[in-house]
Amino acid sequence: MIKIDKVLYTGKTHTTGGRDGASQSDGGELDIKLSPPGSNRAGTNPEQLFAAGWSACFIGAIGIAAAKQKIRLPANLAVDTEVDLGATDGDYFLQARLKVSLPGIEADLARALVDEAHRTCPYSKATRGNINVELSIA
Repeated sequence: MIKIDKVLYTGKTHTTGGRDGASQSDGGELDIKLSPPGSNRAGTNPEQLFAAGWSACFIGAIGIAAAKQKIRLPANLAVDTEVDLGATDGDYFLQARLKVSLPGIEADLARALVDEAHRTCPYSKATRGNINVELSIA
């Protein structure tokens, strides 16, 4: 396990009620209702939140990879992330798919940027070896 030498930021939330509850950040920037996946009730679920966070972080990691190579990224760079909640033998698991859109970037270069981002993104590091992750380029 890696020990962090210097904490750059700590995200803090207070959550009540689990998947039928609510969650707020300590500064009030985030204030959401939670609902179980597929319930059609108002609110989001942990899988959507995880997908949003991972997508945002992954775009940042692509930006770092591109800057190292002095590559200008398209303004419409996007990551569509799907996080599945599933079960096997009565235990719950996650799996994910990240579909990266890098319009105007040559396929081999896009693949190199995505692979580098997957090596450096903290969300990718946290999931590596723990869940099935598929990366694709649109």
